[in-house]
Amino acid sequence: MDTSAAERPFVIDPGGHDIHGDAERIRALGRAARVELPGGVLAWAVSDQALLRSLLTDPRVSKDAYQHWPAWIKGELPPEWPLFAWLAVRNMLTAYGPDHRRLRGLVSSAFTVRRTALLRPRVEAIAEGLLDELAATPPGTPVDLRERYAYPLPIQVICELFGVHDEDDRQEMRRCVDAFFRTGRTSPEEGATAYPRLQAILRRLVAAKRENPGDDLSSALIAARDGDDSRLSEDELVDTLVLFLSAGHETTVNLLDNAIFALLAHPGQLALVREGRASWEEAIEETLRSQAPIANLPLRFAVEDIDLGDGVTLRAGDPILACYGAAGRDPLVHGEDAGRFDVTRADKEHLAFGYGVHRCLGAPLARLEAAVALPALFARFPGLTLAGGPDEPPPLESFISNGHRVLPVLLGDRR
Repeated sequence: MDTSAAERPFVIDPGGHDIHGDAERIRALGRAARVELPGGVLAWAVSDQALLRSLLTDPRVSKDAYQHWPAWIKGELPPEWPLFAWLAVRNMLTAYGPDHRRLRGLVSSAFTVRRTALLRPRVEAIAEGLLDELAATPPGTPVDLRERYAYPLPIQVICELFGVHDEDDRQEMRRCVDAFFRTGRTSPEEGATAYPRLQAILRRLVAAKRENPGDDLSSALIAARDGDDSRLSEDELVDTLVLFLSAGHETTVNLLDNAIFALLAHPGQLALVREGRASWEEAIEETLRSQAPIANLPLRFAVEDIDLGDGVTLRAGDPILACYGAAGRDPLVHGEDAGRFDVTRADKEHLAFGYGVHRCLGAPLARLEAAVALPALFARFPGLTLAGGPDEPPPLESFISNGHRVLPVLLGDRR
């Protein structure tokens, strides 16, 4: 890899203690800056929104480490490496070219807009059930809304969508997913076992669905795989479920978490929404822009040399870190106040759900869940306030996932 562009690459903090501060420091180094990832891996961090958008649609950029990352091909990254599972999976997240088109086309046929829209009544029912449970909290008792609302709603939706009903499996899945995302907390041993543990759960699910198919996406994918063996291998089937049942809900958890905090921390902005001078959709999009649920997504790779100008060249095989959080706060797009939460901002352009061929298929579902969950919460508890004082709750121990470890609130008056 070419290291001439930077003598001292910026060292990424695995714990993500200051994600936005680090994003600004990376931005100051250039549109594409050399960074050091956990394990001493060097990469290019792209924080400029226009450049990132361009690279996300460039056929000279791949997500397939098995084809385009020499270090991976040579076996230089052990299973204990914190980002190992992100590269090891074989699904549309990491596929390139014809393989990606094949896998995305198959999944798109099952994960349709119509199927998503039909979920609204169920999302509403789940939200109401969780709000009923919250309403039973004694007055004056702090409640962790991340644990009690932001997390259970999307995980219940995604598990029902894919037919995962066993509570023990759900809890084990959560532990595995936390190991993928919590890059500042996960031990090497836990990281090395999380991916095979999750695969084992989903192989059991596949076997059960083959025996007793249901009206769910797992059964639909299995039917597609078994009906035409050339379309989806068994490993691709399992790893596609890994994608949707793990990373598939993390974005929505953080979206809800960040939106609730932002509105409570900025009561003037919340008043605009409550009074109808700004919409819930605007609040959701401004949250996605200013607090991208996935701050940094590993990894893409240059298929061939890519000249970015200004003397910077991505060499073939160089890893690329997509800095979605930084791109949403790009001052070249959003001005000097790009870090400010403003639901009335005219331009809320962001890349929180990716862009191009790898744009998140679950984006409509995440927006639907937020559009149901947020107004329902604030309508039920009009006196909702933060319980943690003036300081922002501690961040997740991750440079990938952008949210809070806890979100303590006081429910106040309730309806």
